Amino acid sequence: MEIKIEVEDISQHPARAIVLNLFEGVKKPGGATGAVDKALGGAISQLIAEGETKGKLNELTLVHTLGCLPSPRVLVVGLGKQQEFKLDRVRDATATALRHLRRIGVRTVATVVHGAGVGGLEPQQCAQAIAEGAVMGLYRFTRHKKKNENEREIDALTLVELDGTKAPALRRGVASGRILAEAANRARDMANEPANYLTPAIMAEQAQAVAQEAGLECEVLEREQMQELGMGALLGVAQGSSQPPKLIVMRYRGDPRRKATLGLLGKGITFDSGGISIKPSAGMQEMKGDMSGGAAVIAAMWAIGRLKPRINVTAVVPATENMPSGSATKPGDVLRAMDGKTIEVVNTDAEGRLILADAIAYARQQGLSPIVDVATLTGAMVVAIGRAATGCMTNSQELCQRVIAAGEAAGEKFWQFPLYEEYKEHLKSDVADIKNVGKRGEAGSISAALFLAEFVGDTPWVHLDMAPTDHVDKDKGAWVKGATGIPTRTLVNLVLALAGEKAPARARRRDK
Repeated sequence: MEIKIEVEDISQHPARAIVLNLFEGVKKPGGATGAVDKALGGAISQLIAEGETKGKLNELTLVHTLGCLPSPRVLVVGLGKQQEFKLDRVRDATATALRHLRRIGVRTVATVVHGAGVGGLEPQQCAQAIAEGAVMGLYRFTRHKKKNENEREIDALTLVELDGTKAPALRRGVASGRILAEAANRARDMANEPANYLTPAIMAEQAQAVAQEAGLECEVLEREQMQELGMGALLGVAQGSSQPPKLIVMRYRGDPRRKATLGLLGKGITFDSGGISIKPSAGMQEMKGDMSGGAAVIAAMWAIGRLKPRINVTAVVPATENMPSGSATKPGDVLRAMDGKTIEVVNTDAEGRLILADAIAYARQQGLSPIVDVATLTGAMVVAIGRAATGCMTNSQELCQRVIAAGEAAGEKFWQFPLYEEYKEHLKSDVADIKNVGKRGEAGSISAALFLAEFVGDTPWVHLDMAPTDHVDKDKGAWVKGATGIPTRTLVNLVLALAGEKAPARARRRDK
């Protein structure tokens, strides 16, 4: 889909549909909506008066212009209460409107720049949010389905602005928004892929392709190299599968003058059966997405390579399956991690923290600091927080706040959990330095993070447990049923902020 900027009166645009907006409670529309209403002889005002159009959040009202305008359709999307308006609503309104127009077969769409008028937001931010909402909201994963000849796509989206001085900012916003959204969709593609089409080897191949496209370095460590490094935790998880494990390392050198390098680590379990501690069969098919953290990291590196911030970033993604077999690690086995710590495996379904333990040890050996790890780590996080947000834990409050701010700019929610020392008692083992699970039913997500903290040491670190947000079960705003791509855009925003090239704070309103 082409996304472009045009300076003109939207009421004169010939697109097959034009998208306007309305705040809840407005009786007489103003701005572009008011101008179109006037051209339609007050049709929108009449619908408001009759209560058919209320401006409620993501409410859609389709009006046929019947020759009164060059465009045959006007779609009015509700933005909700003006005092509650924020950038999220620009993304969601755009996505909701475009999916509806695609459903009825519209191929070209023109839209006002939601939020840049009476909404009071910066035009560049609004244009970026529109591009993100359009690209993410129209996403479909159909790779393994027979092509439906009746399904159409929107070919072009035009952002129409009457004030020509805003055009350069709008173009910058669209350019960056498109990169961020396409990165999220790349992560979605990987996470939606069936496990037989995304083995660790194929995941590594995709990372290499991403690196080549974005101008990154990519190294893939094989089993023999992991053995030489002493990665007994990662190899212990991998030994139950016939698929060879891979350790994917991607490097972006945006500031060669400095040695300091941010580490982004992502869990890459391409299928999680639970191993010998096998999961219930109900819903196990969703475990193809247990590599969502790794996918987000790989996709974020693509965007970083495209945006070229002045910072060094290295991604580390341990990729393997977790399968039951005669060679699989058994409950009660002891594994030795790369840093020498021994781990009693009480539950083989707590495998993500095992592979991340070696990834963290490798990252520290490489001198990466700070470190952010991303993982669908614990079902306990879903119980604790539901599916609205990603949990985060840290040994560096400043870094954690920057992650949360980066997420707010992306419309991705994070909620911080404590790392109470008392819960370390849950990880004490009688036969090893540490065991891989804590006390059943008590602070499972926190004890999992405390397990990782044992390998982090004093390196500034944030752990993101994205088990609640890796997928959604229905379309809602910018999110489409299936994998979400969270937290790809948050990671990119964080990198840009650490490079000093973009403030990830909440969307700033212009002084009026």
